[in-house]
Amino acid sequence: MANKKGTNKAKDPLQNLESDDQQRMRFQVELEFIQCLSNPNYLHFLAQRDYFKDPAFVNYLNYLQYWKKPEYAKFIKYPMCLYFLDLLQSEEFRRKIVSAQCCKFIDDQSILLWQHYTRRRTRTLADKGKFKQ
Repeated sequence: MANKKGTNKAKDPLQNLESDDQQRMRFQVELEFIQCLSNPNYLHFLAQRDYFKDPAFVNYLNYLQYWKKPEYAKFIKYPMCLYFLDLLQSEEFRRKIVSAQCCKFIDDQSILLWQHYTRRRTRTLADKGKFKQ
């Protein structure tokens, strides 16, 4: 990335070590992974396999916090993943998501949220359409 003066001083230390293709690949892989975090069943899967007990993996989740910055967040299709990324910073949440009951509750609540959002958006768009005529 170029800074304001036009020189290529990378903010990310890995950018100095990676080619453009490697940077692009890392971006795509991290984007895909972070969006997977929006699925409570995937979080449950990771918890069952003790990923959340691995300090290196927990550190990786902390590293991924940069996706909350607007210049990265604009690429995310499933914004719920950022909420779950925040929750995964908590050891208590990482312990509880291993429970199938906890996972099901979160999954149900997520579905209800999307249903409510969709209905509300549809109603709002329909109301806007009435005023255009």
